[in-house]
Amino acid sequence: MIMNCREIRTGKQRSGILSIIALLMLSMVTGCSQSNPNQGTTSEQSPQAQEAASTPSAQSRKTKVVTTFLPIYLFTKAVAGNVADVEILVPPGTEVHEYQAIPENVKAIATANVLVKNGLGLEEFLENTVKNAQNPKLAEIDASKGIKPLNEISPVVKTVQEEEDHEHTQGNPHVWLDPVLAKQQVINIRDGLVAADPANKATYEANAATYIKELESLNSEFQQTLQKTPSCTFITFHDAFPYLAQRYNLKQVAVVQIPEDQLSPTDVQNAVNAVKKYKVKALFSEPGVDNKLLSSLSKDLKLTLRPLDSLETGETDPQHYFKAMKANLQTLETSCK
Repeated sequence: MIMNCREIRTGKQRSGILSIIALLMLSMVTGCSQSNPNQGTTSEQSPQAQEAASTPSAQSRKTKVVTTFLPIYLFTKAVAGNVADVEILVPPGTEVHEYQAIPENVKAIATANVLVKNGLGLEEFLENTVKNAQNPKLAEIDASKGIKPLNEISPVVKTVQEEEDHEHTQGNPHVWLDPVLAKQQVINIRDGLVAADPANKATYEANAATYIKELESLNSEFQQTLQKTPSCTFITFHDAFPYLAQRYNLKQVAVVQIPEDQLSPTDVQNAVNAVKKYKVKALFSEPGVDNKLLSSLSKDLKLTLRPLDSLETGETDPQHYFKAMKANLQTLETSCK
């Protein structure tokens, strides 16, 4: 009987020890699962991770693309969509012709995969900035590749002797204001992005095709509207519109350079004489330019001064190009009647 009691006691002890061990093991398992709060909730907290796993091109970092100024940014962003990160170097509204690079520009180019420029000598700041960035892997896209530049198509009248304006040594660079040439720029950007980031070729091609279709529609709209006012003559104060004039049979008869600072009565008379000489239908300034001389000039000549947008300032939505160009079309139609 004593032996049986011992066996019973021993059996109970073993049973108790096994229970304790089981409890310890359970608590360890529970503790492990609690120590990793992300376990089991990854898909809820990070849907991007799921997308990355299912999309091969998303597994690597997005291609970083740096563009020079607003029109080139609009075209590049339209083509890139969301598969590449697109930045702009020259803030909209800043004069690109005389832009001086800042350290942030050098840093942006140093860390970029692709640089997109207008070309035709417009971005004079770029050469030294790229050199200082020391990025041997940088791919450069010249958006104006294959486009034959225009030289001066009309005389440039300087109202002030010492006034120095930017010179277009490689021809006039404002090609983006002609929808047909803008289409060529979009094609150049598309091809450059495909070469630099072939994994996203299908996206670049599809996005470019959509934007090009809109540009073709815009060109048709310009043709249909402006054929009603053939040989409309105008004077502008910024030599930005020769491509637009040539494309749609308009006559930019002169560019009158007028600085924004105070002018002498002689300077004012020079400007008046220049505009009177050409007997124009329209005077075009740019949106947001508040120049009292231009306002008084238009009154003296009994001509309405209207804004014609060179698209160097404005919104960063790619659709802004069409919004601004359609506003330009309305201005031309009204002025040329």
